[in-house]
Parts: sequence; C-alpha cells; structure tokens
Amino acid sequence: MTKRISVLGSTGSIGKNTLDIVRRAGPGTYDVVALTANKSVDIIAEQALEFRPEFVALANEGCADALKAELSGSGIEIGFGPDAVIEAARRSTDFTMAAIIGSAGLEPTLAAVGQGRHVGLANKECLVCAGETFMAAVKKSGATLLPVDSEHNAIFQVLEDERAGVRRLILTASGGPFREASLQTLQSVTREDALNHPVWSMGAKISIDSATLMNKGLELIEASWLFDRPSAQIDVIVHPQSIIHSMVEYIDGSVLAQMGSPDMRTPIAYAMGWPKRIAAPVERLDFAKISGLTFFEPDTVKFPALRLAREALEAGGQAPCILNAANEQAVAAFLQGDIPFLGIARLVEQALETHAKAVSFAEAPGCAESVMALDRDARATVDEHIVNL
Repeated sequence: MTKRISVLGSTGSIGKNTLDIVRRAGPGTYDVVALTANKSVDIIAEQALEFRPEFVALANEGCADALKAELSGSGIEIGFGPDAVIEAARRSTDFTMAAIIGSAGLEPTLAAVGQGRHVGLANKECLVCAGETFMAAVKKSGATLLPVDSEHNAIFQVLEDERAGVRRLILTASGGPFREASLQTLQSVTREDALNHPVWSMGAKISIDSATLMNKGLELIEASWLFDRPSAQIDVIVHPQSIIHSMVEYIDGSVLAQMGSPDMRTPIAYAMGWPKRIAAPVERLDFAKISGLTFFEPDTVKFPALRLAREALEAGGQAPCILNAANEQAVAAFLQGDIPFLGIARLVEQALETHAKAVSFAEAPGCAESVMALDRDARATVDEHIVNL
C-alpha cells in the first residue's frame, strides 16, 4: 500500500534525507503530499518537480514570484506565508515529517499532530517551548509521535517493548568540535570553526548548538517530555565516536543501548516505517574495525549551555521557552559575526535572569500564541543585551 507523506522543512538536512529514502524506495511506495520550506526556492522547486506533491508552501512571501516562475505549468498548488505552511501540515497523510528548525516549527507541527496520524518529530523546540501544550495535543488527537533525533529515537527503540523498571535515560553527545579545546581557545572561535562538526553533517543552527552543547541541553528537555522522566533520571555522557546513540539503564543493572553508524537516515527510516523496519542506505557497523568506544562527563564550565538547559528544565514553566528563544537569537547573532562564541551562553543566561526577575517561571504558556509572544519577548531581551556584551 502506498504511504502518503508530507515533509515540513524539506530543504533542510532531515528533509533532504527523508526524500532520499523516498527516492530509493522506488515508485508506488510513497506518495508525497506536501513540501514546505522557508525561502530555499531553487531546492524546493527541484524537489517539487521530482516528487510531484499536491501542495508546496514557502513561509517567506517575498519568494512568491520566484517559486511561481520555477513551477509554472507544473500543475502543483503553491502557497506562501506562515498560514500556507500550516495548511500544508493539515493535508491528509499517513506520515508527516516535522523538520522545521526552531520555534517556527511549533504551529505547523501542532497542525500535523491535530490530524491524529503518525508524526516524525525532528523539531525538538516544540517540546522545549511548549511541552505541556504539545503533549496534550498529541493525547487529544491520538497522534503517534515518533522521535527522529538520533538520541531520542534510540531510547524509543529500547523502550518500545518495556517502559517499566527504568532507572535512568542516558543521552550520548559527540562533544562537538571543541570537546578537547581549552577555555582560552574558545574565546577566539570563528564561525567556520564552530560549523566544522567532526562527526555529523547538519545545518548551521544545529551545528552551532552542538558546538556549545546547547543541542544536548535541548534534547535533555525534549527527553523529559517524550518519556515522562524528571531531570534527575536523565544523564548526558560525551561519546566522541557517536556509535552508541543513547542508552537506558534498568533497575536490575542492565543497560540497553542502540548502536549504528552516525547517519540520520537510520532514525528517519525507523520513523517512516514504524511499526515495521524498512531498509536505509547507511554504512553498516564493522565491529572488527571499531578501535574503541570512549565516554566522559561533559564539562559544564567550558560549556555552560548544558547547565542552563538543565536548570531551565528543573525551573519549568516559562524557563525552557525563554532558554530556546534566547539561544536562537544568540546563535543568529554569532553566525552574523555580531558576538563571540562564548557570548551565546552568556546572552542566554542573561535572558533567563532578566525574565526570572520580571515574571514567575511557574506558569507555563498555555497555547501556541502565548508561546510565540514569550518567544518574541526573550529575543528582544537578547537584542538589548547584545549592545553591552
């Protein structure tokens, strides 16, 4: 039976790899219903002409004329603006890959969840910004949430048959490009240095988050919501080889790990095929060639972002949303050359301190609109602090 799928954020790394699996599966396996992007006209036009979706949406309305020209005569329906992206998410599918980066992915992913189908979640910010609201929407609609981040996908695979008797979840981290760098070295890190990840090939924003370890902090918060575990039951360990993607320790002392080559097509394929497994074009592990697997504790002095994320999770309420928005704004400033690398975590901490004085973290934003309003406030706070950094 042909599976109808949509890809929200089709021009990013996750979106491209999802469509690669569709391409390799051959005709009749998948029917692409909708594709969305922000403003990557050339890429999404090429994808649309290859996969022939019913609908293509661009969030950036300024790209309307360019996309219309590219798809002229194709018969493909086109939409523009945030509402068009949400419309794409509401199209009837069997599976939706939610891969829009950042808080911009919240409303489209909620729209996809509202259809009550299978949703591959590759947008951790949905749970970081609005965990309570998001999980309530999943429960109400009866949707099946399938984590795509390699770490959460690993835990999902290990926990699928047995969720009782869990002592702790262990998220692995590659450590990023600066895991062995000194604090002094980090003071002069360039944009190019930070984007040069030693293991994974990712987009700019996620690459910077990996370099600061904020990515692991966001995953910590995401894991808490996905698997209903408090901060005290979730640990992070640095594992440079990225062969073990995460582990679960049980009360009897057993530790179960999911292993595989560091290729995002494995968790993507698992989500796309669930509850069955499907083939993925990834390099197979050759254990005879693996020289060793190493692990060590993350350094939260050099990488305070991980500490800030755990503190935000434990504070609850509005704190995770402020953490995420402040980080997005700070990362954008670093990529533009406006702040130094170590300034990212400093700006996030300042934003959290500013909002802690102004409001109580106890009350979480109750709807998507409240989340986005809080997101805007946190970004404005970062902009104010950049001047004095």
